Amino acid sequence: MTRTELVAQIRQKKSYLTVGLDTDITKIPPHLQSHPDAVFTFNKAIIDATLEYCVSYKINTAFYESQGLKGWEALEKTVHYIPSTHFKIADAKRGDIGNTSSQYAKTFFEVLPFDAVTVAPYMGEDSVRPFLEYDNKWTIVLGLTSNAGSLDFQKLSLASSEKMLYEQVLEKTVSWGTPNNLMFVVGATRASDLQHIRTIIPDHFLLVPGVGFQGGSLEEVSQYGLNKDCGLLVNASRAIIFASSKENFAEEAATIAATYAAEMKQYLEV
Repeated sequence: MTRTELVAQIRQKKSYLTVGLDTDITKIPPHLQSHPDAVFTFNKAIIDATLEYCVSYKINTAFYESQGLKGWEALEKTVHYIPSTHFKIADAKRGDIGNTSSQYAKTFFEVLPFDAVTVAPYMGEDSVRPFLEYDNKWTIVLGLTSNAGSLDFQKLSLASSEKMLYEQVLEKTVSWGTPNNLMFVVGATRASDLQHIRTIIPDHFLLVPGVGFQGGSLEEVSQYGLNKDCGLLVNASRAIIFASSKENFAEEAATIAATYAAEMKQYLEV
């Protein structure tokens, strides 16, 4: 999916919601637990219920890889079930020496029909370059994450530049691609940093996790993060997909997704 196509979807739906399919098999409703294809059955129902409210789905591969072959099969079925109108993100956080990254890129961009994959940049340009070589595919680089441990390294000040490490990463990484193939992960619990981050990367899309269960504010993220093309994909996972553990789980997921979308519409129309 190109940037033009993604922006068109956002404008058409007046939403920049990403639904995170972080499907923990231990948390899906009890009536599905004994189903022979429980994860895909759950995901299919969530997708059907939320399709009109979001522009993107993010699949956290860890929840599938931990289930072995059966989990990987559920992942494949899920990504193929998501229609081409929706931006498909593999939240895999890959990144290694060049020849290894080439294999990761092939996995998600050739073997599987993902539009984007999350990548850790700390091994440098040659670990990211193989992902950027694909046309109409996106590399989503970890910028400033929302977990508590991010402070261990990302906000350390560098004596050589008097900048924080994450700032140096953003400034260096942005030169490797363009706003048409490079996005950045910026956690919603760091919303106060978004205004500064936008001075470094004003035009790039940001994938923003942390709204919902992690306590991030959609209002603050939108206030500081929106740009002329929207420039945001705000992810909500558990708050949507596990809104209910009863047989009406899909309907409850749709209700929460619709609430997020309605709020986003307000911010886009300002």
